[in-house]
Amino acid sequence: MAQPRISAYLPPDIDPTKAAVAFGRRALPKLREELQSPELRAQQRALMALCDLLHDPEKVYQAVALGFLDNLKTLLVHQDQTVRQKTTEALSIMALHSIGREGLIRSGVISALTGLLDDPVDICRKNTHQIFDMLARLPEGAAGVLQAGLIHPLVLKLGPELDDIQELILDTLSNCLRVEVSEALAAGAVTVLKEKLSHPSTAIRSKAAWVLLEISSHAEGKIAVCQEEVIPVLVSLLEDTQPEVRENSAGALMFAMVTPQG
Repeated sequence: MAQPRISAYLPPDIDPTKAAVAFGRRALPKLREELQSPELRAQQRALMALCDLLHDPEKVYQAVALGFLDNLKTLLVHQDQTVRQKTTEALSIMALHSIGREGLIRSGVISALTGLLDDPVDICRKNTHQIFDMLARLPEGAAGVLQAGLIHPLVLKLGPELDDIQELILDTLSNCLRVEVSEALAAGAVTVLKEKLSHPSTAIRSKAAWVLLEISSHAEGKIAVCQEEVIPVLVSLLEDTQPEVRENSAGALMFAMVTPQG
C-alpha cells in the first residue's frame, strides 16, 4: 500500500539570494534578528542564508558565541516543516566542526532533538540522526545520548526507519554502547541486530555486526549474544560476499567467544 511522503523540496517562493545578509561581522547578528522575527518567511530566508554561512568554520565559532544555538533549539518545534528542515540542517552543519560539536553538547541540543525522532518529514529525521552520529563520536556526546535516554528509542527505530537512517542509528549505537550497554540490552538490541544481520543492504549488515562487536566487548553483552543464538548467524556471515561484513562478523565472534559459553 502506498504511503504519503512529505516532499523535502523547499517552497518555491523561498529564495536565499533575496535574504538580507549583511557583510563581515554584521552578517550573523542580522540573521539572528530575523530568526527571532515573528514573520515565517523572514525565518525561512534567514535559515537558508545561515546554512550557507555555516560551511565556514569561523562562522560556526561566531554563531556559537552569539548564542544562535538557543534560537535554533526553539525552532526545532516549529510547526512549519521548512523551518524544522533548515534548522536541523544548520545544526548538522555545525556538528561537522569541533567547536560546533562542543557547543551543541553544552547547549543541550541532544535532548531538544528527541522530539524529532517521529517527525513526519524524512529529511528532518535524517538530519537529526546525522547530528546524533557526529556528537556520539565524542565521549561527552555519547554520554549525552545515554543521559537523554535515547538508546531505547534508537533501538526501536531500527525497525521502521529508512535504510540510510538505519545506518546512522547503527553508527550512533556503536559509539554509545562502547560506553555502556545495559540499556540497549534491556531494549532488546541483540534480537533487533540479529535480524539486521540478514538485511539486503551490505552497509546495514556490516554496521549491525560492528554494533554486536561493541556489545560483545561487555561481559553482560557476551551472555546476551550467546543466549539469543547470534553466533551461528555471525558464523554464516564469514562466507558473505562483502569483505567488510566478513571482517566485522569475525570481530564480533572474537569478542563473543572470550567466555566459556561463547
